[in-house]
Amino acid sequence: MATPVQKHATGFQPYVSPNQSPPEFTLKAVVIGSLFGLLFGASTVYLGLRAGLTVSASIPIAVLAISVLKRLGGSTILENNIVQTIGSAGESVAGGVVFTIPALIFLTPYGPAYFSYFQIAMLAFAGGILGTLMMVPLRRALIVKEHGTLPYPEGTACADVLVAGERGGRLATMVFGGLGIGALWKSLSWIFNLFLTELDYSTSRSAQFPNATLNIDISPEYMGVGYVIGPRIAGTMFAGGVLSWLVLLPLLTILGAYIPVPFPPIHPNFANNPATGMPFRISEMSAPQLWSAYIRYIGAGAVLAAGLITLGRTLPTIIASAREGLKDFGAGATATARLRTERDLPTTVVLGGSLLLAIFLAVAPKMPTQGNFLAAILVIIFGFLFVTVSSRITGLIGTSSNPISGMTIATLILTCLLFVGLGWTGDAYAPIALCVGAVVCIAAANAGGTSQDLKTGYIVGATPIHQQVGLIIGVITSAAVIGLTTMYLHRVFGIGTAAVPAPQATLMATIIRGLLSRNLPWGLVLVGVFISVTLELCGVRSLSFAVGSYLPIATTAPIFAGGLVRAFVERKTGVHEESEIGAGTLFSSGLIAGGSLCGILFAVLVGTGHIAGPQSIGNLLPFLHDGVSGYIAGVGLFLALGAILANAAQKKIM
Repeated sequence: MATPVQKHATGFQPYVSPNQSPPEFTLKAVVIGSLFGLLFGASTVYLGLRAGLTVSASIPIAVLAISVLKRLGGSTILENNIVQTIGSAGESVAGGVVFTIPALIFLTPYGPAYFSYFQIAMLAFAGGILGTLMMVPLRRALIVKEHGTLPYPEGTACADVLVAGERGGRLATMVFGGLGIGALWKSLSWIFNLFLTELDYSTSRSAQFPNATLNIDISPEYMGVGYVIGPRIAGTMFAGGVLSWLVLLPLLTILGAYIPVPFPPIHPNFANNPATGMPFRISEMSAPQLWSAYIRYIGAGAVLAAGLITLGRTLPTIIASAREGLKDFGAGATATARLRTERDLPTTVVLGGSLLLAIFLAVAPKMPTQGNFLAAILVIIFGFLFVTVSSRITGLIGTSSNPISGMTIATLILTCLLFVGLGWTGDAYAPIALCVGAVVCIAAANAGGTSQDLKTGYIVGATPIHQQVGLIIGVITSAAVIGLTTMYLHRVFGIGTAAVPAPQATLMATIIRGLLSRNLPWGLVLVGVFISVTLELCGVRSLSFAVGSYLPIATTAPIFAGGLVRAFVERKTGVHEESEIGAGTLFSSGLIAGGSLCGILFAVLVGTGHIAGPQSIGNLLPFLHDGVSGYIAGVGLFLALGAILANAAQKKIM
């Protein structure tokens, strides 16, 4: 007699029935997933330090998993799912790390002493595992009970990819094609210096429109990011850059010409003007100096307000999710469930693991939080709150749009205000506040990715406890390479320089220093706050705009170009690429990975002494590199890259 097909309690029937047990948590799946986690974790570190944003890597990892395992003798859909689950943990944790931990460099005098491989790896380890554990009891409430309500776009798309991989198609071809083009482009421009890497244009201080600046970093990864996030968000980000670099910067220069004395805040990193022996006046400052001294505080205020507004908008979600999470805590974490597809990590592991991680942060040597049990308590409280928020928000808008920076800013503000109330205002407390924000940020980022992975598993019929153990393995393995990559990029380029500016971490350091020392230039910050308020009153979601106003326009301009390519493709084909598995999205994911990995290769070549910098081969073709012809060639080549992406996006993959 045949065994009856079992269904989830909700009546949903997954792709693989719960009463079937095909190979799933196998050694080859774990090893390949860990390797993908290392690969995409490293590329996310580079992208996050360069651009201040990240995109989900789950879909390209799922595509690559199908392709690789097929060449290793074949695999089941559940093995492919384990590979993408473990691999995606590296990208999630890396995003949380680069948004926060590099801020230690800027928290002088105590912070830089804590910026080492050990601290980065331990904070990544703690935050990543905390995010996974705290998501376990929420799975039933968010994934199972609200299956028809919360779409989890990346998770659903990943499931589509895995199912499509069972049926064949050209999914992997698009990812590999983009990866090859991205790596080739980056190597020719960065390693061999064959053509320009950035197009720079700015007017002089004496022009009618002074210090107006428009730069374009012609990098494949930025164009890929723009295509993935789409024309609306990319355009909104670029609009923020236009405000900072083509409105506020010229306006400040015009007004500064009539201010005869140095205008506070005086930037502490600027040496005095050698001609006068006094701090620089506005009329003597370059565009980058003006941005660093004044405009970035306006951008910080805009991001601060936009993040808090976004968080406030989700308050009903926060309350409902926290209530459901606490209600279902015991029921959702039992390991003795009857169905294979309903087995989670035990409650004892979730509670005990979270408690041990908090104790670890309080007692671990060489950590800023050593001996500070209040910091450990705050990590647990804010961690559960924002893990819940992140897990639900990603169910509505996806991982790439998850306002992790807003949650981190809120954590830092509340932590710093509590420290101020306790009289903890010295420089020694800044790294402690940052570590609280860093662990919460990493936990929230990983929880968002975890919820997408569990959604994929729910649809394809995976075993939740296998995914949850896989995510922990992914966190542990990727934490090692994330720390190495971050430290190596800092050693070679110096975090905070033009090569790896780390804009999000710089913002976090600015907020912490200003709150604890109580000397934040609130006038400039409040200008940014009310820019975001104005946008919200106009019906525009302000977070993307605010992030764009804080980033260099050299970053937002090519992202906008990628968004325009997507708009062109959608208009030409008449098909809006709502699916996350469209040809253009897959090709763009390859561009991002290829460009980022080649950027790391460039750092390795410089760091090992194989090259002192860009090679001189560019002198062989000076018309591609020098003068007006070089600019024309750079524009032409960037347009050619857009044409390649547009052509790839119109191909059928299934």
